[in-house]
Amino acid sequence: METTTPLQQCPALILNADFRPLSYFPLSTWTWQDAVKAIFRDSVTVVSEYERVIRSPSWELKLPSVLALKEFVPTARSPAFTRFNVFLRDHWSCQYCSSGFKTHELTFDHVIPKSRGGRTAWDNIVAACQKCNTTKGNRMPHEVEMYPVVEPRQPTIFELQDQGRRFPPNFLHQSWGDFLYWDTELVDS
Repeated sequence: METTTPLQQCPALILNADFRPLSYFPLSTWTWQDAVKAIFRDSVTVVSEYERVIRSPSWELKLPSVLALKEFVPTARSPAFTRFNVFLRDHWSCQYCSSGFKTHELTFDHVIPKSRGGRTAWDNIVAACQKCNTTKGNRMPHEVEMYPVVEPRQPTIFELQDQGRRFPPNFLHQSWGDFLYWDTELVDS
């Protein structure tokens, strides 16, 4: 039975040729239009489908909910040093007071201030709330007794992907679950 789900609510989860998502955060998805184009280019394999059908005068197609690329796309070996990835590494928590915050409420702080020779690098930048960042200001951690909860360091791609799984997007189709969490360690209950 065909459903009348709006087409805009039918994105396709994109898996690499090894059936792992291309990325977890942001989750690798394509619009239904891009998914259909890829099917006609024969560059993907349909793994799972929605009940939603699209039609033309000469054919009909169930919209794909999960696609796997036919050619493997190598992933980056080290993560990009971005504000978003710093917040993801630090679990959206201020590294001075340990409180959790929304993205727009966080800043990043140079543990060793730039004016004191600190660099803008993975090992010197932490997520900080505005209050703690202002309190610490341009001082060294020992001058204000404010030390990061976790010493800053460059995370691996795998650590960021694992962290990204804990922050799922607003929409997760039921057919995606097996592919987003298939490599999660099983536990005996």
